Amino acid sequence: MAAPMELSCWGGDWGLPSLHPESLTVMAYAKFSGAPLTVNTINNSWRAPKGDLPVLVSEDIVISQPAKILNFLRKQKYNADYDLSAKQGADTLAYIALLEEKLLPALLHTFWIEAENYCSVTKPWFASKIAFPLSLYLPGKMSREALNRILLTKGGPPLYSLTEVEAQIYRDAKECLNLLSKRLGTSQFFFGDTPTTLDAFVFGFLAPIYKVCFPRVQLQEHLKQLPNLCRFCDDILTCYFRLTVSGHAPAGQDTADANLQKLTQLVNKESNLIEKMDNNLRKSPQHPPRKLTTLKLAAGGEESSPMSRLSP
Repeated sequence: MAAPMELSCWGGDWGLPSLHPESLTVMAYAKFSGAPLTVNTINNSWRAPKGDLPVLVSEDIVISQPAKILNFLRKQKYNADYDLSAKQGADTLAYIALLEEKLLPALLHTFWIEAENYCSVTKPWFASKIAFPLSLYLPGKMSREALNRILLTKGGPPLYSLTEVEAQIYRDAKECLNLLSKRLGTSQFFFGDTPTTLDAFVFGFLAPIYKVCFPRVQLQEHLKQLPNLCRFCDDILTCYFRLTVSGHAPAGQDTADANLQKLTQLVNKESNLIEKMDNNLRKSPQHPPRKLTTLKLAAGGEESSPMSRLSP
């Protein structure tokens, strides 16, 4: 029996299981591959075993960073890329590098640097999820880390001012969205009808931009002009996170649970119906005992039973 696996990650809102791109990526991959993860919402990275989120713990193994977590899940035979060719595997790495280079800086800027977004949405939301007194300090620390990451990758020549950096990162991000939209086309997922690692990364990056209600939404406006990418996010949320309550859902709970829940409800309804019919039969003197055989057929038959209408 495989060792239990627990994923610690930031929580969610606006219909998302998590607002954190890296956490979303791992949660989506776990859904795609069927990995039975128990999800723990920490909402405070200092409480994480390695001081960062998401973190996967399995017995005495502690792993952070999405790429390392996904590699560990593959070694445990939870592989969403099993059917990919070598070329598709190479394309996956190329597009993930594109996301991190072109889209991530704009995503960080939208959440943590854009003053109006940070003051009215990001800071209040994270502060409300973090215990006092860290709620006074940690959001600011995360904002400074985001700015340092942007400047480290985008702040060199010929972009010397923050205004020039901002303009460039949004141009790059919109170009990246256009390329993703063209690559996805009319397909359900990036490599056909089955989601893979690339779909998990794209979803993790796009869903927060798409769903969070910001006052400054230039990147969100551009994304909403690409309907196939919006449909892509909606499909994943509907199909793989449809049991989400208040933005939280255990990542290892596969979609078969929904069918099981429906099946249980139908069985209970049918049991109640049979019990009522049986009670009515016993109270009706005009029905001889030989009718019981007919009753059993009606209750279990294909045309009369609600169970027969349950689709597989």
